Amino acid sequence: MSGTLRAGLRLAGSGWAVRGWAGRRRLSQAAAAEGGGAEGGGGGSGSGSGSREAVERLVRAHPVVVFMKGSPAQPLCGFSNAVVQILRLHGVEDYRAHDVLQDPDLRQGIKNYSNWPTIPQVYLNGEFVGGCDILLQMHQNGDLVEELKKLGIRSALLDAEKDQDKK
Repeated sequence: MSGTLRAGLRLAGSGWAVRGWAGRRRLSQAAAAEGGGAEGGGGGSGSGSGSREAVERLVRAHPVVVFMKGSPAQPLCGFSNAVVQILRLHGVEDYRAHDVLQDPDLRQGIKNYSNWPTIPQVYLNGEFVGGCDILLQMHQNGDLVEELKKLGIRSALLDAEKDQDKK
């Protein structure tokens, strides 16, 4: 893999051991299957913005969905900003972003839904990928290019790499 795909963002350790996004997705799915995904305040059934059904609709409404603090135009935390920058590096402009600071029920609901305690959270094709640390790892090792390809999205880094090779 070229240096172009590996280049980009660097973050200090987030405190979470990175085990790979697929492993976290399996862990999250297992917890949800055992009922862990809907437990805790605000995550039960109902029609509120934090209900499992409401969160499910948001997660499945678009191929790329991000739950973050702030908006893509004005992220309100460094981790949310990093996710926006990674997506921007790959040329992903068409995605749904939800500001959890505007809705405490949604903030808790998404944590319950994924069984993941932190924000931001990224979903590709309705599946939980992880947070900033996982997206950064996927960016660095090239997995994000492949996952975007599965969604029919061509990473802008492939074009940048091609332009670099021509020089």
